[in-house]
Amino acid sequence: MKPFRELKVWQKAHETTLQVYETTCKLPNNEMYGLTSQMRRCAASIPANIAEGCGRSGDVELARYCQIAMGSASELEYHVLLARDLGLINGEIYEDLNGKVVEVKKMLSTFIKKLHSDR
Repeated sequence: MKPFRELKVWQKAHETTLQVYETTCKLPNNEMYGLTSQMRRCAASIPANIAEGCGRSGDVELARYCQIAMGSASELEYHVLLARDLGLINGEIYEDLNGKVVEVKKMLSTFIKKLHSDR
């Protein structure tokens, strides 16, 4: 069992999730059950899956949950792009948020490779 709060990738994913919540507060009310909900769910799923993987037995399970987190990060990357293309967020917010999502994906990829090489 690993303490998830100590993982840099979890910290960055949590920070990104907080920014997604802050950003989606500004989306129109008619998106509450659409894009707002989708963005929040997939964003929160990233650090949640990392945390769940840390509570499982060993690096194989942790790597599997990090792969699930990677899928959620890719989903979030698309939703951020969609929000920009629909004119719901501006280019500056898009660049900042997208950059953080891409960074989380890179960190996850590196972490997954490390977990596999440690076996």
